[in-house]
Amino acid sequence: MAKSAAAVRSDPYRNFRFRVEIDGILAAGFSEVQIGESVTEVIDYREGNEPAHVRKLPGLQKFGIVTLTRGMTASMELVNWHRQVQAGDTANARRNVVVIVMDESGTDHARFVIHAAWPAKYAVGLLDGKGNEVLIETLDLVNEGIERVP
Repeated sequence: MAKSAAAVRSDPYRNFRFRVEIDGILAAGFSEVQIGESVTEVIDYREGNEPAHVRKLPGLQKFGIVTLTRGMTASMELVNWHRQVQAGDTANARRNVVVIVMDESGTDHARFVIHAAWPAKYAVGLLDGKGNEVLIETLDLVNEGIERVP
Protein backbone atom coordinates (compact mmCIF):
# COMPACT_ATOMS: atom_id res chain seq x y z
CA MET A 1 0.00 0.00 0.00
CA ALA A 2 1.56 3.36 -1.08
CA LYS A 3 1.62 6.31 1.28
CA SER A 4 0.15 9.59 0.12
CA ALA A 5 2.24 12.79 0.10
CA ALA A 6 0.14 14.08 3.01
CA ALA A 7 1.21 11.13 5.17
CA VAL A 8 4.96 11.90 5.01
CA ARG A 9 6.45 11.83 8.47
CA SER A 10 8.05 15.03 9.74
CA ASP A 11 10.06 14.52 12.91
CA PRO A 12 10.91 17.52 15.10
CA TYR A 13 14.45 18.90 14.96
CA ARG A 14 16.87 17.90 17.69
CA ASN A 15 18.15 20.60 20.03
CA PHE A 16 21.83 19.66 19.77
CA ARG A 17 22.53 20.49 16.09
CA PHE A 18 22.90 24.24 15.66
CA ARG A 19 25.35 26.98 14.87
CA VAL A 20 25.48 30.70 15.61
CA GLU A 21 26.52 33.45 13.20
CA ILE A 22 27.27 36.91 14.59
CA ASP A 23 28.00 39.84 12.24
CA GLY A 24 31.73 40.48 12.28
CA ILE A 25 32.66 37.82 14.87
CA LEU A 26 34.35 34.63 13.77
CA ALA A 27 34.67 32.74 17.09
CA ALA A 28 31.03 31.82 17.41
CA GLY A 29 30.90 28.15 18.39
CA PHE A 30 28.54 27.73 21.34
CA SER A 31 27.52 24.77 23.47
CA GLU A 32 24.18 26.27 24.47
CA VAL A 33 21.82 28.98 23.20
CA GLN A 34 18.73 30.15 25.06
CA ILE A 35 16.48 32.22 22.79
CA GLY A 36 14.31 34.61 24.77
CA GLU A 37 10.59 34.82 24.32
CA SER A 38 8.73 37.28 22.10
CA VAL A 39 5.77 38.89 23.84
CA THR A 40 3.04 41.25 22.72
CA GLU A 41 1.75 43.17 25.70
CA VAL A 42 -2.03 43.31 26.05
CA ILE A 43 -3.87 46.56 26.68
CA ASP A 44 -7.31 46.44 28.31
CA TYR A 45 -9.49 49.17 26.83
CA ARG A 46 -13.10 50.19 27.20
CA GLU A 47 -14.98 53.33 26.23
CA GLY A 48 -17.78 54.52 28.48
CA ASN A 49 -20.57 53.76 26.02
CA GLU A 50 -19.51 50.16 25.35
CA PRO A 51 -20.80 46.96 26.98
CA ALA A 52 -19.47 46.20 30.48
CA HIS A 53 -16.37 44.30 29.37
CA VAL A 54 -12.97 45.34 28.10
CA ARG A 55 -11.53 44.89 24.65
CA LYS A 56 -8.04 43.47 24.26
CA LEU A 57 -5.68 45.55 22.12
CA PRO A 58 -2.10 44.73 21.15
CA GLY A 59 0.51 46.82 22.93
CA LEU A 60 4.28 47.00 22.78
CA GLN A 61 6.38 44.14 21.47
CA LYS A 62 9.05 42.86 23.86
CA PHE A 63 11.87 40.48 23.04
CA GLY A 64 13.66 38.45 25.68
CA ILE A 65 17.36 38.09 26.34
CA VAL A 66 19.33 35.64 24.19
CA THR A 67 21.97 33.78 26.21
CA LEU A 68 25.01 32.31 24.47
CA THR A 69 27.20 29.84 26.39
CA ARG A 70 30.50 28.31 25.32
CA GLY A 71 33.75 26.93 26.60
CA MET A 72 36.29 29.70 27.09
CA THR A 73 39.09 29.85 24.54
CA ALA A 74 41.96 32.26 23.79
CA SER A 75 39.64 34.30 21.55
CA MET A 76 38.89 37.80 22.89
CA GLU A 77 36.14 38.60 20.35
CA LEU A 78 33.18 38.23 22.73
CA VAL A 79 34.95 40.11 25.55
CA ASN A 80 35.90 42.91 23.16
CA TRP A 81 32.32 43.13 21.90
CA HIS A 82 31.14 43.57 25.49
CA ARG A 83 33.91 46.13 26.16
CA GLN A 84 32.66 48.15 23.19
CA VAL A 85 29.28 48.45 24.94
CA GLN A 86 30.93 49.28 28.27
CA ALA A 87 32.80 52.10 26.51
CA GLY A 88 29.44 53.56 25.46
CA ASP A 89 29.57 52.60 21.78
CA THR A 90 26.24 50.75 21.61
CA ALA A 91 25.40 52.31 18.24
CA ASN A 92 28.29 50.45 16.57
CA ALA A 93 28.04 47.38 18.83
CA ARG A 94 24.62 46.33 17.52
CA ARG A 95 24.85 43.18 15.43
CA ASN A 96 22.47 40.73 13.86
CA VAL A 97 22.78 37.21 15.24
CA VAL A 98 21.45 34.15 13.44
CA VAL A 99 20.89 30.81 15.15
CA ILE A 100 20.59 28.02 12.58
CA VAL A 101 19.00 24.71 13.53
CA MET A 102 20.23 21.74 11.48
CA ASP A 103 18.81 18.30 10.97
CA GLU A 104 20.78 15.18 11.83
CA SER A 105 22.58 15.20 8.46
CA GLY A 106 23.80 18.78 9.04
CA THR A 107 21.40 20.44 6.58
CA ASP A 108 20.23 23.93 7.61
CA HIS A 109 16.54 24.24 8.43
CA ALA A 110 15.03 26.65 10.95
CA ARG A 111 16.65 30.04 11.47
CA PHE A 112 16.17 32.48 14.29
CA VAL A 113 17.27 36.02 13.46
CA ILE A 114 18.02 38.27 16.43
CA HIS A 115 18.03 41.91 15.31
CA ALA A 116 20.26 44.72 16.62
CA ALA A 117 21.70 42.61 19.46
CA TRP A 118 24.37 43.82 21.86
CA PRO A 119 25.90 42.19 24.94
CA ALA A 120 24.43 43.51 28.18
CA LYS A 121 26.22 40.95 30.36
CA TYR A 122 29.41 38.91 30.13
CA ALA A 123 30.13 36.26 32.76
CA VAL A 124 32.85 33.71 33.38
CA GLY A 125 32.06 30.43 35.12
CA LEU A 126 33.47 29.12 38.37
CA LEU A 127 37.19 28.54 38.71
CA ASP A 128 37.73 25.50 40.92
CA GLY A 129 41.15 24.07 41.74
CA LYS A 130 39.55 20.65 42.41
CA GLY A 131 37.29 20.63 39.36
CA ASN A 132 37.75 19.11 35.95
CA GLU A 133 34.98 20.83 33.99
CA VAL A 134 35.37 23.15 31.01
CA LEU A 135 35.61 26.86 31.91
CA ILE A 136 32.45 28.51 30.58
CA GLU A 137 31.81 32.04 29.38
CA THR A 138 28.29 33.41 28.96
CA LEU A 139 27.02 36.38 27.00
CA ASP A 140 23.52 37.84 27.47
CA LEU A 141 22.30 39.71 24.42
CA VAL A 142 19.52 42.29 24.49
CA ASN A 143 17.90 42.88 21.14
CA GLU A 144 15.22 44.64 19.14
CA GLY A 145 13.57 41.64 17.60
CA ILE A 146 13.57 37.86 17.35
CA GLU A 147 11.99 36.16 14.39
CA ARG A 148 11.91 32.66 13.02
CA VAL A 149 12.50 32.51 9.29
CA PRO A 150 12.60 29.52 6.93
